[in-house]
This record gives sequence, C-alpha cells and structure tokens, in this order.
Amino acid sequence: MAADTVHPDPTPAGKATQGTPTTFSAFVVERNGDSMDQGIRTLTFDELPAGQVRIRVDWSAVNYKDGMVTQVGNRVARISPLVPGVDLVGTVVAADEYEIGQPVIVHGYDLGVAHHGGFAEYAQVPANWVVPLPHGLSARRAAIIGTAGFTAALSLRRLEYHGLTPDKGLVLVTGASGGVGSMSVALLASKGYDVVASTGKAAEHPYLIGLGAAQVIGRDDLGSDPDRVLGPERWAGAIDCVGGRTLDAVLRTLRYGAGVAASGLTGGNALNTSVYPFIVRSVALLGIDSVKTAIAERRAVWGELAHAYDDGVLDNMASEEIGLDQLPAALSTIIAGGTRGRILVRPAPWADRRHPASAG
Repeated sequence: MAADTVHPDPTPAGKATQGTPTTFSAFVVERNGDSMDQGIRTLTFDELPAGQVRIRVDWSAVNYKDGMVTQVGNRVARISPLVPGVDLVGTVVAADEYEIGQPVIVHGYDLGVAHHGGFAEYAQVPANWVVPLPHGLSARRAAIIGTAGFTAALSLRRLEYHGLTPDKGLVLVTGASGGVGSMSVALLASKGYDVVASTGKAAEHPYLIGLGAAQVIGRDDLGSDPDRVLGPERWAGAIDCVGGRTLDAVLRTLRYGAGVAASGLTGGNALNTSVYPFIVRSVALLGIDSVKTAIAERRAVWGELAHAYDDGVLDNMASEEIGLDQLPAALSTIIAGGTRGRILVRPAPWADRRHPASAG
C-alpha cells in the first residue's frame, strides 16, 4: 500500500444522498480449497471495506490483473472473498471531502486485490485514493483510459525525464494490441513520436495503424539474435508491455543512452540478459508501477490525460462493453492474451441506476 494511504473508519460520515437500496450486485471471487469460485453475489453495504467515500460505480474495465486473481494459486489476490476490478469510474454518493454527485476515478493502491474493487454497483474507498474526473473528460472515456492509459502516460513521463523527445527517432511499443500497448501507441503518436508497434497478432495491424503507429512488426521481428550480447541500435526509446525474452531483445537493440519503460510480464517474469547493454550502451531499464504512485502525481497525470487522446481514437480502443454476468469469459480471454484494446464493464444496467444515500 502507498505510504500516503490510510486506514479509515469503516463507513463514510457526513454528506450523503437520500434513499438507499439495502443490497447491490457484485462479481465476487473466492478461494474454495483447490479451486476458485466466481460469480455474481448480492452484497450489503456492511460488507464493503473501510473508506470515507462511497461511490456508485458507473464504469469499470477488464485488466490483466483482474484475470490473474481468478487463477488457482495466484498470489495477486490478498483477501478472499474479493470483488476484483482495479479500475472504477463513478459518482460520489456519500463523503465528507467530496461533493455528492461528483464524478471520480479510482485505481491503484489495493483496489481489486486487497480491497473490494470496481466489479460491483458500489464501492467504498479511502478519500486519498480518489481522483476527481478532470474537466472535459467523460466518465466512459476515463474508463477506456483507466489503469492502462495511466500506465502508458507514466511510462512516457519516465522516458521523457530520461531525455526522450520526438526528434530522437523510432520508439518501440511491445505487446501493442493489449490495453497498455494500445494506449501507449496512441499517446506517443498524439505527441508526435514515430511509433513502431510490435504484436504477435497479424490481424491487429490495421487497428494499430489506426491508432497512429507508423509501422507494425511481428514479435519475432525485433531484430536481435539471442546468441549475441548486443544487436543493432534501433530504438530511441521503448515501452515494453511483455517482459521476458521480449524485454531482453529490446534492451539489446536500444540506441546508446536510450531507455525502456517496462510494466508487463505476460511474457514471463524472468529476465535473462547481460550487463552489456547497460555498460557498453548506457541504456536504462525504467520500472513502471502504477499501483503505489502518490496521489498528487496520479491526479497530475490524469489532468494531462484529459486532453491527450482524440475521442475517436479512444472509442476505437473500446472493443466491447459487458455486464457483470459476462466477466468470466472476458477474464479468461485476457489471461489467454486474446483481447484487443479495452473491455469496458457496466456493473448495473443504465435503466436500473439507483442512488443510495447514507452510509449508515
């Protein structure tokens, strides 16, 4: 948990809307011996974790970590039962520090892993996990951006701190058809970078070109012989969403002084490389963690993201909108690497929106 998180009283105090349901729907994952039970359950507000802000969840999204918590023996979920969902965008219905009806974003910290997350009609979180929805950004588009877009923006921030600028040359994005990859391609292109998108899915080439990639290559076209300690200098910078052998290949083909921002491990958590790229070419491996980012920087990044993407590009990234009942299939698909862009989750039908009040 981030150093600036708190352990608040179990229920919000102070301002609240009037009229509240007694129960709500949530998608719950629970360990059961050697298996993982998952499905929709009816919860009461007393079953929500501690937090000063109660939120009606309008949107969530499916992330790789959400799929991981459903896997037997996973070390990601730290409580059981758990409501997954590491992203949520919603409306404040009870709080002291926020106006009732204020649209907000919550992601990172313990959400969806050790604190009930966004796959429910309602959530309750600490006040200092909350990001007010930036002016000019709709709730739906904030959900499309979500943790994936935030991670992409944080990656580019770190690369630019390291000295990357659009005039330096080609920037590589690996795992480009996934959530973070798609967001990275579009963000880099919007800022004037020449983007090379790498993907193992040939069918996604037109999609990535549509997001702004100047070139799309296969995952086997990174141009580095694994038997050589160094390959040709190709990339002025890179955002790696895969890890494993892919990250090794990227490190060996970065230009002198370049950096790679690494946030993914779908290709494995082992890195078999040598010191040569770091010593001979002075490259940098920049680890990206979106979980414990301090709330001040988190809010600043979201302020930048409000106008970073073209609305049409964002809409093109939303491959699907699903309800809670469709989550098992979507979570299996993301674990298998079969998703493109972002799968949005609507925890409750639009016609069934209820406005709870008091936190009790």
